Amino acid sequence: MVQIRRMGRQIGVEVTGVDVKTLDDAGFAPIYQAWLDHNVMVVRDQELTMEEFLRYSRRFGIVAPHPSKSTRHPDVPEITLLGVNKFDADGKLNQAIYRRGAEGWHTDGAYDADPFKATQLYALAIPSTGGDTMFANGYAAYDALPERLKQRLERRAGAFTYGGRQKKRELLNEQDRDWKPVLHPIVRTHPETGVKALYLGNHASHILGLPVAEGAALLGDLLAHTTRPEFVYAHRWRKGDLIMWDNRCLLHRAATNYATGRERRILHRTVMRGSVPF
Repeated sequence: MVQIRRMGRQIGVEVTGVDVKTLDDAGFAPIYQAWLDHNVMVVRDQELTMEEFLRYSRRFGIVAPHPSKSTRHPDVPEITLLGVNKFDADGKLNQAIYRRGAEGWHTDGAYDADPFKATQLYALAIPSTGGDTMFANGYAAYDALPERLKQRLERRAGAFTYGGRQKKRELLNEQDRDWKPVLHPIVRTHPETGVKALYLGNHASHILGLPVAEGAALLGDLLAHTTRPEFVYAHRWRKGDLIMWDNRCLLHRAATNYATGRERRILHRTVMRGSVPF
């Protein structure tokens, strides 16, 4: 029997008692709504081939290959391999792969003109401790802002680029690293729920119309506000977890605190194409 249970204080929902391979449209509808309502959703205890994972991901939207070509699956480019090939030929830990997703809070695909709608991860191997993924609620963070600051942010656009101000582009092929910034509103309206959320993260390099230092300080203050403990849900992974989150209203980051990389943390990832933020 399908059970849907709230997990975090502000965000997060758990679905149990379901095999996503056999879901019909009627069974999928409440799962999709739970995801919209709670922004990040884990479906427990799944056993999926790559094709089954890809097929389920497509129920949430058009699956697009990630721009990091070097970590795409060689036969199924829509699937990214996370946590594999962590060590160089000399046995040295490749920090770009080990720390992927942990360089700072971000929203996937914000560097594109039409950023990713959603990201989904499927857990194949999980370390004994650590390796959590943390999510921060942009809806709640926006709601909690003082009215004066909300008015200051109205119609403000941020410039977003792959790697942000730090230009962390090691995982891109060399010919793909000349990434042109795109402009998105700092306060974004969700296209399905109609609710406003803060839209920022480490891909945001500056705020249009503000001096660089002032814009950077404001982005830093907003990020610190959005990632306050009351707005955050930390997901402790289990093998077989299938987790989907909404990039249009969430920030996330990974933790790299698992056995200095010696334990396996292997995930398959898909991303769903989104629409132009407004």
